[in-house]
Parts: sequence; structure tokens; C-alpha cells
Amino acid sequence: MAGLVPETMQKVTHAVLGPREGDKLKDLAHDTKDMTPKDRLTTDYGVKQSTADDWLKAVSPDQAGPLLLEDPFGRERIMRFDHERIPERVVHARGSGAFGKFKVFESIEDLTFAPVLTDTTRETPVFVRFSTVLGSRGSADTVRDVRGFAVKFYTQEGNWDIIGNDIPVFFIQDAIKFPDVIHAGKPEPHNEVPQAQSAHNNFWDFQFNHTESTHMFMWTMSDRAIPRSFRMMQGFGVNTYTLINSKGERHFVKFTFTPELGVHSLVWDEALKLAGQDPDFHRKDLWEAIANGVSPKWRFGIQVLPEADEHKFDFDILDATKVWPEDLVPTRYIGELELNCNPDEFFTQVEQAAFCTSHVVPGIGFSDDPLLQGRNFSYFDTQISRLGVNFQELPVNRPVCPVLNFNRDGALRHTITRGTVNYWPNRYEACPPASREEGAYVEYPQKVAGIKARMRSDKFKDHFSQAQLFYNSMSPVEKLHIHNAFAFELDHCEDPVVYGRMVQRLADIDLGLAQAVADKVGGDVPREGRPNHGRRAPALSQHEFPGIKPTIASRRIAILVADGYDQAAFAAAYAAASAALAVPLVIGTNRRKVTAADGAGSTQPHHHLEGFRSTMVDALFVPGGAQSAATLARNGRALHWIREAFGHLKTIGATGEAVELVQNAIGLPTVAVSDSAEVRESYGVVTLKELRPESLREAVAIAKGATGFMEKFFYGISQHRCWERELAGLNNQVAY
Repeated sequence: MAGLVPETMQKVTHAVLGPREGDKLKDLAHDTKDMTPKDRLTTDYGVKQSTADDWLKAVSPDQAGPLLLEDPFGRERIMRFDHERIPERVVHARGSGAFGKFKVFESIEDLTFAPVLTDTTRETPVFVRFSTVLGSRGSADTVRDVRGFAVKFYTQEGNWDIIGNDIPVFFIQDAIKFPDVIHAGKPEPHNEVPQAQSAHNNFWDFQFNHTESTHMFMWTMSDRAIPRSFRMMQGFGVNTYTLINSKGERHFVKFTFTPELGVHSLVWDEALKLAGQDPDFHRKDLWEAIANGVSPKWRFGIQVLPEADEHKFDFDILDATKVWPEDLVPTRYIGELELNCNPDEFFTQVEQAAFCTSHVVPGIGFSDDPLLQGRNFSYFDTQISRLGVNFQELPVNRPVCPVLNFNRDGALRHTITRGTVNYWPNRYEACPPASREEGAYVEYPQKVAGIKARMRSDKFKDHFSQAQLFYNSMSPVEKLHIHNAFAFELDHCEDPVVYGRMVQRLADIDLGLAQAVADKVGGDVPREGRPNHGRRAPALSQHEFPGIKPTIASRRIAILVADGYDQAAFAAAYAAASAALAVPLVIGTNRRKVTAADGAGSTQPHHHLEGFRSTMVDALFVPGGAQSAATLARNGRALHWIREAFGHLKTIGATGEAVELVQNAIGLPTVAVSDSAEVRESYGVVTLKELRPESLREAVAIAKGATGFMEKFFYGISQHRCWERELAGLNNQVAY
């Protein structure tokens, strides 16, 4: 109707929709509040739907089977959702990325014939994109959210994409529910708020109405959802894939990336402040580490199950809302992923990066995981919508191996193909399909038999046991953080129905948790809950994470100085931090050159106290010097810096006259400090009250003390946070 005059267009509209009062656009709207239980869900073309929860499947006797593409309801819901936003990604819109390499150091040719996982002489180029899920491109990095962890392997057999998250499970079991969970998490439709947050009525209403989401929302309310850095979070493939070996044997597999720096998170108050103070915190952190030569690395691991063991567990291994517990299926680490090259142009190489779960190479296959099968359809469809049908010709997406086919034309076509035929078969017999022996991808000959039905395995119906397992496995500090996260989130839900029901849902996980949250948010306090099985899996806790070597590499250490600072202490700390590949940052009362107490030394601050905050660093050091300490003691922002760093559980070091400054700023006599040449450490506060050496013996003693100071200070930083300080309640006594 684009060419019709207004009168004609009005007649056509009346013919289709009927006359409407005033012919106003607003009259075409409908209000979801007017919908009642008597109304029925329909497709966009008006047909009533029998379900919105299950994709049509080929159901075998054990109720597991592949999704059927013929399902019009499933296709419409996914395709309609894929095309909602142009050109920004519907989800994972805000992200950052880097290039690097992957190397397998243990061949798994017993499981697969894919050379990327068997050839130990290979070095495979990779691109990794990290992201948040809910927020727009303009949102902040440090919001509470799931983080995307997508890896593109440029193998000699074609591109292989692992599209995962920093959390190993997901909210839903069947892909048909994906539009609903994202709609519920996105800003509410009537006012487009809140941005990049799950703390609102719609999200928690969805969580209550979908018990299958219980396990996932426990992860998102944990510290996993506020990572310290992209470099300090795990990556999980989430879905169940398969590996096929040269004998034609198939194994089920889950993929894991574990950071060599350990798994660490921000403190919630710190994350909130960073969202305003430095919304690009994670982007800058990744870029800075690579630019400084501290390449982040992850160990690549697999959990593997033979096909014969598929049904031996009390959970369905194809259920994306479940983990495969490590005590039942240990992770086997076989390779290493390293990121060592920042992009040259952000838009071209990061924003135009396109991933598809359907991109696998020979030797790697799919399973009947109903979430994965829907993603295989959705991701490819989405990339066509966002970047066009030739998205795989863009440099960041282009394979490193030859691409030969008869695909032609379309928007933004880059390849120029000479010749007179563009089809197969052709009279020249040009470019025929390959055989398996020639490296072709050949599907595993899985037997499929069953009825068409919208069903799930009975094991998919257990929605609480692994949520309990996760909570049971948390350390006392992590449990406290989960309590506080629920209290924050549900406090932002104004509808008593929403937060009242969610409090009752928490009793299905842990009665104590439910009662503590109910007391905070005002819901009815539950008196009884679902029995807890009591099982634990220590590997789920960040604080009990095994096999991480302590390091301060890439950690930011702020050094607070003013005129008259102790040059010897400053220089020693700066040099030692740099040598350990940490990032020392000099912070002054202003960004002008600062002179040392001896009058000979000086330093240029990187930032000043107002322009840079303690939230942006991992630790704080204050060197002595009477004049410097006195100046800082009179500066309210300097005192706030120290108090805030203490409240956020960061390691604090002080020497000489600065020891008294730190103690007075914190104001807690329970934190012991040194009053001699002896190094003291108390709740992550490391101090050395230096003496002026009057003899060689005294000078030697002070030198030894200084060495011990650095060791204790650096060790505290390597532990990420002083959690004992929080358990003792000391951080809550400081007004930061």
C-alpha cells in the first residue's frame, strides 16, 4: 500500500480491520492487561497455538528425539524473534573481543578425527567475543548478567564456533521458549526500563512461572554474574555436542574453558559504582592486559560420555538446565586458548563477527539437545538478518581454508567468481561434493524412530535438585552474596505478587535462604520448604576452585602520593609490581608532578583522586613520608579512597607515616598495624612502620622487613579479595 493516497489507504484499512473511531493509530493498539484466561495464544497469522513450551519432535520410547523443522509455531516464534532488531544484536549486543591461538597438547583421536583436537603440532587461529546478554550496545560492562563467551576457530577444515556463556546452564530447556525468556529480561515494554538489569517484575515473574529456570537463576544471583574481568571467567559450551572417531563411534561432550588467572568477581557495591564511573571497565581491562603483554589464557577441557551411558544418570544429559557434575563426569583438559592480539578496528572485527552453533567441522557433531537444535536454526537466521546473506565473506568471519561453492549474489557480495556455470551438477563436472575420505562432513547415522509430539524426557522435569546442589556448594561468603543479590533484585519488583511468589520459590532451594530474603523484601516468611538433599560439588564454588597458581600479573595497584612522599618505598613498590607484570598506577591529589621528601625524586601521577576511583584498581599502596601522609589525611577523597578499598575487601599496604593514615582512615582498632620494623598483616591490611636505620644491623633488618612486606602485600593481591574481612563484618563498619 506504499503508493496509495491517504483516502484509498483508509478504505483498504477499513476493509481489513473495520472502521475505528477517529482512525487514530493508537486505536490499533491492544493492551495486554485486557487479556484474560479466556483468550488464547495465536500465531501472527491468527491460528491458535496448542503450546508455546515445546518444539515438535520425533519422540522415541525414551522421549528423546530431534526437533522437526516442519513445526510452524516453533519456526515463527524463533524467526520473528531473530528479526526484532536491526542492526544491533537482539541479545549479546554489548561486547568486546580479541584474536589469539589455540593448541591441543593431548590428542583425543580415541574420541574424534577432527584435526583441531588431535593434531598436537597445529596452532589454530581464533577470535573470541565476550559480551553481556540483556543490555544494549550503550549499556555498562559491570551489570549483573550472564556473559557470552563465543570462540571462532579458523581451522584448516573450516570454521568451528563454540558459542557459550560464563555459566554452564541456561534458563530454558527448549529453544521455543527463547523469545519469552529474553522478552522477560529486557526492559519492560510500556516504558523501556530498566536497561541491562534483571531486577524488575517481568523477569522474576517469568522465573517463577518456569521452574526449569531455577538452577540458572541461582547462578545469575551468584558472583559469577559480576566477573572482575573477561579474563577471569570460565567459558562453557552449555549445550551437549558429540564427537565421532574414525571407527564411527560417538560420544557426547561438553566443552569448558578455565582461565589460568582463576575465576574472580567484583563486589556488588563496586560493580554498581563502576557502571557509572567506568562503563567500559571490562573492555579496557582486556585491551590493557593484551597491550601490556599479559596474554590471558584458558585451559580447554572436555567432559565426555559414551553413547551407551546416555541414560545412566538421574538427570537427562541433553537438558541445558543441568550440569554434568564433576564427580560423575570429570573434566579432561586437553588444550590451551590464548588471546594475544587486540583488534585493529572495533566495528569491522568485533561488531561484524558472526557466530553460528551450526558451524562445526568433521569429527564434531550435534546431539538431540532441544535447545541446541533450535539455536542451530536461530543463529544462522539471525546473522542473515543482521549482516546479510554474505556475512561469512566478511574478513573476521572468513575461513582460512578454500571456499568453493555455487552460492551467488545477495547484498554485500565480496567474492568475484569467474566461469559460466553456477550450479551442480554441471557439464564440466566442476566442484563436485566431497567424500568422507576427502574430508567431507558426513552426519552420524543416528537411528531415529518415534512419533511426532511436543514432549520432553521425564528427567527434564527435575527442576530443583541441581539448584540445591549449586547453593550447597557455595562458601559462606558466596551464600551471603546470593542472599544480598536476591534482596536487591526483588526489592526492585513493585508487584507484591512477583516478589511474594519468588520468596516461596526460594524455599524449594533452601529454607534459610528464603526466610532471609523474605525478611528483607517483605514477602511472607516461609515456614517449610522442599527437603534439601545435602549434596555438594566443591568445583562449583569460585572460592574452592582448584589448581590456580597465585599471581598478580595484570592486576592494577594504585599508589597514593602527595608532595613529600617516601621515594625509597615508592620506587621499591613500583619496580616490584612492574617486575611481577602488575600495573602500578600513581594517584595524586592532582595530575601534576609530585616531589619526593628527599627533593631529588619526583613522579608524574597517572590520575588524580577525583578522576580515578578505588573501584578501578585491585589493591592500594600508600608509601610513607610525613608531608605526604599529612596532606592525604586532610583530603576527604583520599580518606574515602582508603575506606572504599577496605570496604570492597581489597588488599591495602602502607609503610612509614602512612601506616597511621590508613589506620585512622579505616577507623577500626581490630585491624592491627605495625609499630616497628616488623611486617604485620591483619584482614588484608599489610603494614611496615619503618625505622630510620642508625646502624648497619638495623639497616639490614629493615631491608629484610621490606622484602617480607612485598611478599605479604603481593600474596594478598593474588588472593583477589580478603573474604575474611567480610565474614568478620569489618567492611560493613566502614562508611564507604
